[in-house]
Amino acid sequence: MGEPLMVSHTDTLGPLRLGFVCVQNAGRSQIAAALAETQVQVQMRSDIEIVSGGTDPAVAIHPTVIEVMSEKGYDLSDRSPTKITRESLEACDFIVLMGCALSIEDLPPGVVVRDWGFVDPVDSDRESVWAISTEIEQQVIELFDELPTQAERRANYVTHE
Repeated sequence: MGEPLMVSHTDTLGPLRLGFVCVQNAGRSQIAAALAETQVQVQMRSDIEIVSGGTDPAVAIHPTVIEVMSEKGYDLSDRSPTKITRESLEACDFIVLMGCALSIEDLPPGVVVRDWGFVDPVDSDRESVWAISTEIEQQVIELFDELPTQAERRANYVTHE
């Protein structure tokens, strides 16, 4: 048919915010965020914003995680663990728990939550971190298949305004 509809800057529909949360934000959630950022680029989903944080952040990302992800083509060397705030959680549309102890009371109402519960790679060897990152990659790809497109979100927004 014709050209796809373009969204003007005055549209009030913001980006779809996807948050990856774990305890230290030094392994699992950093891996997931890096993989999700790649999916945003590969799938040309500029409407998705990725957030990552920990409930009790570490000082630095686990060295083995940085090493393994570098071998897989992801540079995490310039990233630092950050604390996930209540405001960050409330701004998310989807929250993926990577194995932290957030209770349902800690999570904002209306947010879609997935609990992947991966093992913390803090003391894991290289092979274990590689396996964990591969499992996380599969989950991220499956999650992206579930996410509504920008057109679907816009149609839903217009009909529920």
